[in-house]
Amino acid sequence: NIAMAAQMTDAHRRFLQVLMSHGIMEGSEARKLHRRCCEIHKVYYAHDKLDDFISTINSHLQPLFMQIRKGMSEGDGRAHYALVNLAETEITKMASDYTENELELFRKTMDLIISSENGFASSTDILNLADQLKTKKMKKKEAEQVLKVFVEDKWLSEKNGEYTLHTRCIIEMEQYILSNYQDMARKCNICHSLAIQSQVCESCGIGMHLPCVRKYFRAQTEPRCPQCNDFWSCDIP
Repeated sequence: NIAMAAQMTDAHRRFLQVLMSHGIMEGSEARKLHRRCCEIHKVYYAHDKLDDFISTINSHLQPLFMQIRKGMSEGDGRAHYALVNLAETEITKMASDYTENELELFRKTMDLIISSENGFASSTDILNLADQLKTKKMKKKEAEQVLKVFVEDKWLSEKNGEYTLHTRCIIEMEQYILSNYQDMARKCNICHSLAIQSQVCESCGIGMHLPCVRKYFRAQTEPRCPQCNDFWSCDIP
């Protein structure tokens, strides 16, 4: 009964509410939540049907210009699910949560990350931008606090004083980044989604996510570029 399958149940609603409160959820957590929601509301559960379950929710979110999207963590290649607002560009959506100069700092941080070779920007470089903001200059201490909030809100990730875009940010802002950074942003040659942390072929310039590089070269005796077949000179992670 196809009509019944596409109906929203309380299990779907509960799943959506929990995801909304988290903003983003790792794949294994989403699978556990799927099972729990079906059990609580006594709805048919199949462990391999999470994506079908989500597409039912998405068909009901469509008129609201919202969607649950699946993306990948650039660090370890794990699947994540995030609730995305399609009605506004993501920077406008952030505008309701941050002041103008905080947003300007975020944009400048994003510029540094996307134009970097490895998809990271150092805290020193970011903090040096704080007193060059056009909207209103920021003291370093203040900028450090704002960066902390961006990490807590899952727009940025930080590791040993280096910042990159959080998985949530990449899932939500993929279209924005691809259209606003056309000359710099690249898609991964393997999974075809936006690649921020990536390795680049020295010969032809294609990029690949680190987890995709790992997976792709695992089966090869000699690492060669999938595009131009030249030797892959980067260290395989």
